[in-house]
Amino acid sequence: MSPIHRALGLVLGTAADQAFGDPERHHPVAWFGSWATHVEQYTWRDDHRAGGWFTLAAVIPVVGTALLVERVAARRGWAEVATTALATWTALGTRRLAVEGQVMAQRLRSRDLEAAREQLPNLCGRDPSRLDADGLGRATVESMAENTNDAGVSTLFWGAVAGVPGIIGHRCLNTLDAMVGHRNERYERFGAVAARLDDAAAWLPARITGVLACGLAPLVGGDTGRAWRMMRRDHARHPSPNGGWCESAWAGALGVQLGGENRYGERVETRPTLGEGPRPRAREVHRAARLVTVVTWAAAGIAATVLGGLALWGRRRR
Repeated sequence: MSPIHRALGLVLGTAADQAFGDPERHHPVAWFGSWATHVEQYTWRDDHRAGGWFTLAAVIPVVGTALLVERVAARRGWAEVATTALATWTALGTRRLAVEGQVMAQRLRSRDLEAAREQLPNLCGRDPSRLDADGLGRATVESMAENTNDAGVSTLFWGAVAGVPGIIGHRCLNTLDAMVGHRNERYERFGAVAARLDDAAAWLPARITGVLACGLAPLVGGDTGRAWRMMRRDHARHPSPNGGWCESAWAGALGVQLGGENRYGERVETRPTLGEGPRPRAREVHRAARLVTVVTWAAAGIAATVLGGLALWGRRRR
């Protein structure tokens, strides 16, 4: 695929996501989720090897189809742009993420805690029933930070590196991680391969996400130097190899403290603190949502610029 066509597709797909959000009906991610559930029925065993076969069986046919579509589209430049744009639009989810964050900010601002608790499941899987305003704000900011990478920067990174198959492959792994990457009795071993592959795919994008959040902090009223210091100091405290880079960067950019007790049904996790300052309230949640959007656009711009540079370099060599 031409780097220029890939760049145009990524930018147009990002614009479509920002303008229209996720497709409201027949979302391809939902289709893949149904397919993966079907595959799980035939492959589930309480061991790592079965989880590996499940991951391969669920992902390879979908990525193979994406590769075939891209090769067919390569016959026409406009088709290359269109298929990349469509894949990017359906895989990205940062507009919805930012909108859900803004809704939470409005509910916290109006001090309607019941409505805010009803909103939280749209952002993360934590039990909202015992959370006060501070806990709801913290959960929202942490979710937006981590998911800016998962639903935004990683998609654009793999789109730039590997085109439509890269976009689809990453989205499949991320969806499998959300489905089976849980530390519970059923998925502790079976979901381990999918979770580790998702971590590997997001390893470099997570660090890019953190750096972008630090660099763009002034656009949401923050300070780049402070954000950078917080990210460098605190990223390794997080249990995730990737989440800490994003969450500590958001904490530094917003001047807030994240981390603490998280409840997922009967399971309780205690996370070390990230950043310094008060817990995020409505104003900080609003700023965090704006940071989601500016980081997404910056990632799209960088991806398009790099691809454009590669195209220019290739022409000069010829």
